[in-house]
Amino acid sequence: MNYLSTRNRDLRMNAPQAIAKGLAPDGGLMTPAVLPRLPASAVETMKAMSYQQRVVYIMNSFLEGFAASELTAFASEAYGGGKFSHEDIAPVVKLDDSAYCLELWHGPTCAFKDMALQMLPHLLTASLEKNDEKKTVCILVATSGDTGKAALEGFRNVDKTKILVFYPKDGVSEIQELQMVTQEGGNVGVCAVKGNFDDAQTGVKSLFSDEELAAELAERGFFLSSANSINWGRVLPQIVYYASAYCDLLKAGAINKGQAINVCVPTGNFGNILAAYYAKTMGIPINKLICASNQNNVLTDFIHTGAYDRNRVFYNTLSPSMDILVSSNLERMIFELSGRDDKLVREYMSQLSQYGSYRVDSSIRTKLKKEFSAGSCDDQQTQAMVAKMWNERNYLIDTHTAVAFHVLEEYRAETGDDTVTVTVSTASPFKFCNSVLDALGVKEHRTGLDILDQLSETTGVPIPMPLARLKRRQRRFDGVADKDTMKGCVQDFLK
Repeated sequence: MNYLSTRNRDLRMNAPQAIAKGLAPDGGLMTPAVLPRLPASAVETMKAMSYQQRVVYIMNSFLEGFAASELTAFASEAYGGGKFSHEDIAPVVKLDDSAYCLELWHGPTCAFKDMALQMLPHLLTASLEKNDEKKTVCILVATSGDTGKAALEGFRNVDKTKILVFYPKDGVSEIQELQMVTQEGGNVGVCAVKGNFDDAQTGVKSLFSDEELAAELAERGFFLSSANSINWGRVLPQIVYYASAYCDLLKAGAINKGQAINVCVPTGNFGNILAAYYAKTMGIPINKLICASNQNNVLTDFIHTGAYDRNRVFYNTLSPSMDILVSSNLERMIFELSGRDDKLVREYMSQLSQYGSYRVDSSIRTKLKKEFSAGSCDDQQTQAMVAKMWNERNYLIDTHTAVAFHVLEEYRAETGDDTVTVTVSTASPFKFCNSVLDALGVKEHRTGLDILDQLSETTGVPIPMPLARLKRRQRRFDGVADKDTMKGCVQDFLK
């Protein structure tokens, strides 16, 4: 299968090239030339499979040039060997007959980004070999909190790779920051950026389009690639857990064969919910895609009105991984809903770059409303939902998952839709101890990592082992840059 740019359908690459490059040379996002359909028997076939087998089954049709035996080995390495604390890898937890939670935080960094970033290093290194690439790849990552640590862990000491992560200086939780700045590995680097996530993301994107930097690095034996969800190798593994969740519901007797479900996803950069859309397009019976935002509700407004406008107040919220005003993966969604009109996508993205806003046409708006519902909530509502889930269901959730449950509750109240719904839980509550303890009514917090013990003692929920191990880690990185000096950080890192 070939891949094409969302901004130029004539710009094509094979799968190894698309994964290695990460971003198209024209700034577009590489997308499958054709979205494959699953056979009618696929769900029944996958129902009896392990998660690793489902990975191979789904990904195989997208990765021409990769043997099934290769993908089997990758899946075994990515999701086996005790890296995930739950045997189901992505377990579906029943809350009641119509509400289920897909827990995606049982991996080595306790966030859903592990689901893709344990697989991407295998896909990328194999792609480099298939491309006969002699240079070392330098992975640049902008993170709103979870992607950075997951990428660092995934690429730690991987041969022929180096990875440099940029995060907003005051825009991540204390635990998220500690996970990154204590990262082990000889090929890793971490740097804080003055500003918010969009500043870090814009800075990284500008580095990819810097021809002078590319020439300099090539001369020194390096080239740049991305581990953000602009890389197709990030999005593809995410499709799997939606298919897997449906199979698990069917296997448990929660739904009947062919019965459609709803999916509610907390999202900022739109990659997680985009993967659900792709799963639906492939044939997984999903009805409504419910997009949940925090107070940075640019996606909610877009789905309701068709107008995307980043020219608004930026809020630092209790769900910092969603504090985003430029949702990069939305470009892929518009590409699909426009009938793959690359000229139209190019025009919208130019307007976004030049004016900070664009408005899609009526045809795209109609399709958006058919596929998606959207809602948002503020910090007070987020805390109320954390408390409600604990007090009423004895189920501890983080602040991002709380956003999703709040939006789902509002959606059901407004529509009366009681369809079986899977809500995506994206991070362990222990990554956001201060906010969770506040929500539970505990106002005096222990300092440093002792707060992990405090949350565990308050709830009786054990601390995830990867976070408990932070107590033995030493801080390695303390660099701070602004958006205009990120280029120098890259040059210094690759000396």
